[in-house]
Amino acid sequence: MQHKFLIALCTAFLLLGQHAYSQPPAAEDPEDKEKSSESTTGPANAMWNLDVLAAMDFPMADMAKRYGTSYRIGLGIKYKTTTNWIFGVKFEFITGNKMQEDSLLWNMRNSLGITNINGEVLNVGMFERGYVVGVQAGRIFPFLQANPNSGPMMLASVGFMQHKINFFDRDNSFPQLRDDYKKGYDRLTNGLYIEDFVGYNFHSKNKLINVYAGFNFLWGFTKVRRDFTFDLERKEIEGRNDLLVGFKLGWVVPIYKKKSEDTYY
Repeated sequence: MQHKFLIALCTAFLLLGQHAYSQPPAAEDPEDKEKSSESTTGPANAMWNLDVLAAMDFPMADMAKRYGTSYRIGLGIKYKTTTNWIFGVKFEFITGNKMQEDSLLWNMRNSLGITNINGEVLNVGMFERGYVVGVQAGRIFPFLQANPNSGPMMLASVGFMQHKINFFDRDNSFPQLRDDYKKGYDRLTNGLYIEDFVGYNFHSKNKLINVYAGFNFLWGFTKVRRDFTFDLERKEIEGRNDLLVGFKLGWVVPIYKKKSEDTYY
């Protein structure tokens, strides 16, 4: 009797299991399915990107004869298409505090250092100041992608760059560094530039972490724009090759656009 009961119980379990296994799976929510598909293999999103930029640059060529390591901070705005082409503009501020120019203020120096009109030795601060403004174009490439909006990225930029030496005379003890006189020492330089960036762009699926990082190379075709350089005792007319090589990091605030054309953050 017990054997018949156990056989009947096992048979019932087998029949129930077979019935459960044979049932069709529950219907998936179309919206969840669409989101899952878009997050992995679907098309990329068209979006605006608001960028906060930071870079460390190492000078080369003529730039290395005047300055040391410098830094850039700036802002940019880019538009990314559904095919991951990118177009935008940017502005970056250049700053640094390392000078390499051998002849700088040599006519105000003696064996003790830089002296004022009274023969007092003073510490004059000298800083690199400048900016870069330009347009950008590039693409996110479809391999090594965390999602359709991420991947290796190349950006090319072209525009205008300017840099000069900024003097800080705290005690106002140098008439040579006041008003228009300091223009004969600041080596104001500007011209066109081209820049290449190669790195990786990452947009998280939850839209909270959006960054890119990589290497950049900037080549400026510049000239000194002052009529006369006092410590060189001549006008600088030579063209310059101002090269910067370094690392760049961008923090991105994306503005997506839904299919319903509603804009959200």
